[in-house]
Amino acid sequence: MPVPIKAGTVLRNRYQVEQVIGHGGMGCIYLCTDLRLEGRLCAVKEVEYERAMSEDLLDEAREQFQREATVLARLDHPNLPKVSDFFSIRDRDYLVMDFVPGKDLRQLIIEARQEKRFLPETEVLDWASQLADALKYLHNQEPPIVHRDIKPSNLKLTPNGLVKLVDFGLVKMLAPGEVTITILQGQGTALYTPLEQYGGDSGHTDARSDIYALGGTLYHLLTNEPPTNVRDRFLNPGNLPRVKELNPDVSVRTERAIHWALQLHPEDRPKDIDVFVKALFVEDAPVSKSIRSISRLSAGERLRADVLRKTEKILIYLAGGLLVVSFLLTLIRNF
Repeated sequence: MPVPIKAGTVLRNRYQVEQVIGHGGMGCIYLCTDLRLEGRLCAVKEVEYERAMSEDLLDEAREQFQREATVLARLDHPNLPKVSDFFSIRDRDYLVMDFVPGKDLRQLIIEARQEKRFLPETEVLDWASQLADALKYLHNQEPPIVHRDIKPSNLKLTPNGLVKLVDFGLVKMLAPGEVTITILQGQGTALYTPLEQYGGDSGHTDARSDIYALGGTLYHLLTNEPPTNVRDRFLNPGNLPRVKELNPDVSVRTERAIHWALQLHPEDRPKDIDVFVKALFVEDAPVSKSIRSISRLSAGERLRADVLRKTEKILIYLAGGLLVVSFLLTLIRNF
């Protein structure tokens, strides 16, 4: 992990580092004072590339950083921080954004859980509406922009009630007909990451990947529990608890919309953010496969199904082991 810059250091003769406010795999996020504009605070995100990277790859990565930072600097939406500058110092690149005051939504979940209560559904849906508007704005850019790391800790609630999507760490420009490289390499946060994103840059991600992450974020906000990791769900599709099992006060419409967004396969999710918003606020989403399969089973049937799944896994492992033993015995006989 990169060594953080010391407080008091001035970057580019303008941004004075006050403190570290975030860490990532490729650098830190610093709270800085803008020495040119008195009283302005900004967040400066640092990108340090892998030292083992070849010179050609490094040049390509830095060129792409500059291209995509230029695109981000043109964005202007009330639920997104304004990107105001970017620059390079030796082997590191920096992205300068507005500093957003307030608590992140992960802190609000922790407080609600400690107080043994749930966040009000009306509040959560208001935040969902704001975020959906920001995502629609990003997805409608030319080329479309997919965020790829929506999660409660990347969402800040400002003192005036605005929710802002504060981290552009994994943002991805989608060129027509191709999959491009991200500004900062990464997979997103496991609990909110769709299955297709685990392919890295070889996997196909689009607007539906953000819809999955938004659905996972809403699930966490309404239940105080994160959604089950997709890799575990892939092995055991029925192990994502229904929203209403954890918080019975959530409306059926909201529950259905969230589970629709959390479908494992992109084709089974809402096709775009407008369709998801309609499912949240206007008309009920279709009953998702996970809800349908779980709701039809009694508690005893669910237990038996779980035992059967575990038994099947054990039998598969045994069969694989016997196959290996048989192969080894055949080799020994041949010798």
